[in-house]
Amino acid sequence: MKSVKRATRRAVVAGAAAAVFTGVAAVPAGAAEGGVAFSRVTVNGGKPIVIGVKKEVELYVTFRMTTKLKHKSHPTVFPYRGKLGSSETLWNSILVNDCVVVSKAKGICDFEEWLTIDPRHYDFGNEDAGTWKTAAQLYLPKGAEDIDDEKLPLQVKRATRVTVNASPEPVVKGKTLTVTGKVSRANWDTHTYQGYGGRSVSLQFKAAGSSSYKTVKKATSSKTGALKTTVKATGAGTWRWTYYGNTTSGASSSSGDRVALR
Repeated sequence: MKSVKRATRRAVVAGAAAAVFTGVAAVPAGAAEGGVAFSRVTVNGGKPIVIGVKKEVELYVTFRMTTKLKHKSHPTVFPYRGKLGSSETLWNSILVNDCVVVSKAKGICDFEEWLTIDPRHYDFGNEDAGTWKTAAQLYLPKGAEDIDDEKLPLQVKRATRVTVNASPEPVVKGKTLTVTGKVSRANWDTHTYQGYGGRSVSLQFKAAGSSSYKTVKKATSSKTGALKTTVKATGAGTWRWTYYGNTTSGASSSSGDRVALR
């Protein structure tokens, strides 16, 4: 467990002395449900959560809570999977701002939250890629709590990287240009990027003077993630590879390799 660090401009989650990460968090015996409603929940702007091998990822979360029940803790929203209330949770620390009052009479508040996931945590691994669900929770007095499934699926994906090299440079117009590269994927168990084989990757070209890439052809990566294909050089411009990702792997494009004619 990693301690939650306090911050002056954001309120630290009350009711949690340490961060929870892919651990079992059961509802206390006799805990009360009901009396709290969550709505307008957004996590990471609705985009997949793509995580590399070293850098901690911070997710921006917004939600609304309606309750007239007394409480001293801040509400939280977080990814989970398994049975609600006794499940795996996916976060290292959560910071939540104070209530932005929408209606004091009705007990309506809006919240902003910053949730972090650290791929270097010992309990984080490749098995964590895939679909997670979203829970909203508020701790109440005397050990009670309200926890709800927000029916919001979250896609957690392993980051990918793609490289490119086009040769010869420069090339004679009409001659063959060989484009190579490699697609690799984050391995959360070893904290390294490894070749990602059997992937369909698009070769794209941006003509000199153009502002956009167009797909020219596709190639499949080898067992080691290597990419190689040939095209006819019809004009000067920039070449790149683009991988569009899948349910457990993020999308990525290589940098562009500019090739001139001679």
